[in-house]
Amino acid sequence: MTEKETFISATSSEIKDIFTITKTIAIIGLSPKTDKDSNKVARYLQKAGYKIIPLYPKSNEILGEKVYRSLDEIEERIDMIDIFRKPEFIADIVDIALTRDDIKCIWTQLDLVNNEAAKKAAAVGITVVQDRCTKIEHQRLFPSH
Repeated sequence: MTEKETFISATSSEIKDIFTITKTIAIIGLSPKTDKDSNKVARYLQKAGYKIIPLYPKSNEILGEKVYRSLDEIEERIDMIDIFRKPEFIADIVDIALTRDDIKCIWTQLDLVNNEAAKKAAAVGITVVQDRCTKIEHQRLFPSH
């Protein structure tokens, strides 16, 4: 089996629970460009009723929200982080997430897997979803949105 076939990830039932309890999603790697997947997903999540917090190195505002450079700059409560960064950056992002006591879910987008980081998060009770799109999963589980 390959790494991708054996990665840690939440079940469909757990994912539905995540969407039900989540109010605020920090989107790491949210591009200001409207043709990018991260922007499309963030717009969808906003329209579905979630508060988004963009993290991006360059812009000051994306989709009407203040942009942050790092998770440790954000003072408000975060329920989920949705990662649009390459796998080699995931471990550092998870390490910062683990310093907070509010994050309940760490989600990596399609083709993004880092099992070592996922194991660290899961070991402290954080639900981990890897290699799935929040927009696709939300539409599948809540088709009326």
